[in-house]
Amino acid sequence: MKIVVFTGAGVSADSGIPTYRSSDGMWAKYRIEDVCTPEALARDRATVINFYNMRRREMAGKLPNAGHKAIAELEQWFDVEVITQNIDNLHEQAGSTKITHLHGELTKLRGESSEEHIIDIGLREQTLDEVAPDGSLLRPYIVFFGEPVPMFDKARELVKEADILIIVGTSLAVYPAASLVGWVKNNDVPIYVVDPSVPKIPFLRNRIFHIKERAAVGMPKLVKQLQEFSDIR
Repeated sequence: MKIVVFTGAGVSADSGIPTYRSSDGMWAKYRIEDVCTPEALARDRATVINFYNMRRREMAGKLPNAGHKAIAELEQWFDVEVITQNIDNLHEQAGSTKITHLHGELTKLRGESSEEHIIDIGLREQTLDEVAPDGSLLRPYIVFFGEPVPMFDKARELVKEADILIIVGTSLAVYPAASLVGWVKNNDVPIYVVDPSVPKIPFLRNRIFHIKERAAVGMPKLVKQLQEFSDIR
């Protein structure tokens, strides 16, 4: 049985990584137009590079929480694919083995001219003059606002294969990522939502089960339920 887990910033909040869209989140402190668009990179490269250097410093020492670990634990009983909007590597640290990063990865850089050259830099800081093998300047391996989402087609195909869809820690406010929910293969696919708030789910006739808890609390509960279901089968 295939489970697809679609995660957002809320799954990493209990690990101490700031969210972006909450009242005290990242976009309340920084303007998207200044740090997360291709135009911002062209206009003020130093500000954009330094913004993501700060994000790496914030990630240093952060560990997966019980939510990440519960998602990884599902692989003991199911074929699990994780689709995440997060740019951190906490799913990897927790032990999940199949992860699709929709919006890029903070620990990597890519050439400005193309995505052919992707370089893993871990949590070190990027310098302004680093170049790719083709000689182009390197930039954060992040999908900026206004750019296509290269991994969207893969994520859509994964959702279409899901026997169970789990949505964790996302308000479903960012498109096109939020539209993935509408690609479940039929109305028989159960959808589990783990989030204190009620995300904006497109009109679906599927059964939707809402666990109104933070990911670190709700995901272990859900995993226990699904494990018992697997044992019965």
